[in-house]
Amino acid sequence: MRKAFTLIEMLIVLGMIILLAALLLPAVSRAREEARSVQCLSNLRQLGQAAFAYTQQNDGYFPISTYGFVGPLAGLDWDLDARTNPPGPGILALGTGGLRILQCPTFQRMSRFDPKYCGYNYNTSYIGGGIGEITPLGHPHHTPARLNSIHRAQQIALFGEGQRFDASNKFMRAPLLMAGTDIGDGWTDAIRVAGMQGYRHLGRTNVCYCDGHAESVSLRFIAPGTQVGQTITYSTTEFKVDGTGFLSADNSAYDGSH
Repeated sequence: MRKAFTLIEMLIVLGMIILLAALLLPAVSRAREEARSVQCLSNLRQLGQAAFAYTQQNDGYFPISTYGFVGPLAGLDWDLDARTNPPGPGILALGTGGLRILQCPTFQRMSRFDPKYCGYNYNTSYIGGGIGEITPLGHPHHTPARLNSIHRAQQIALFGEGQRFDASNKFMRAPLLMAGTDIGDGWTDAIRVAGMQGYRHLGRTNVCYCDGHAESVSLRFIAPGTQVGQTITYSTTEFKVDGTGFLSADNSAYDGSH
């Protein structure tokens, strides 16, 4: 007649099960996040395809980032149309799989100011421009870039994973002001920090480039030239940034004008 398990034997078996679960859980979590990253890359590629389709119908120009807060188109942006309640698809979302394409599967809404679908940003400094945008010399930056004017298209970010210290931001910003030039945008340092990228896929961020390809990027920069993890200083305002950064230490990953 077979004896029943003793209490000690049962505890040993239970301990082994717990140990195996602890060993397997990180691998399962990593695999799940890698799957989310693949879906995110697909979303970004579709945004890129929608942008290229837009250029074909608009004399080669990319879509404007925003129509600002004044005028008949006020509230219409590249991603959402806030003229409706709730907001509907914006300039590009109509050409994709709908609003859900704007949602990174890993990104979690960080504040009540984040829209229901969010997580991606659009190169506003050099590609999209927009109503209310200005250059470092103070000139209006309303007209978006043209596809055939982009140099090094395979290295210039078009869409990315927007994330800031307290919420998402759909307007991608280059790190440096480029003062004394009429290139880029002239927003304050605080706005530029808000336009950084989120490195939320196992320490990597996904980017769609101006040639249409999308890839995961691990290099993370905090301009101007400081190291990841340090407190960065812009003028008189300091931000402690965790898991966010720029795609280049200068504007080379954003500026396709040369």
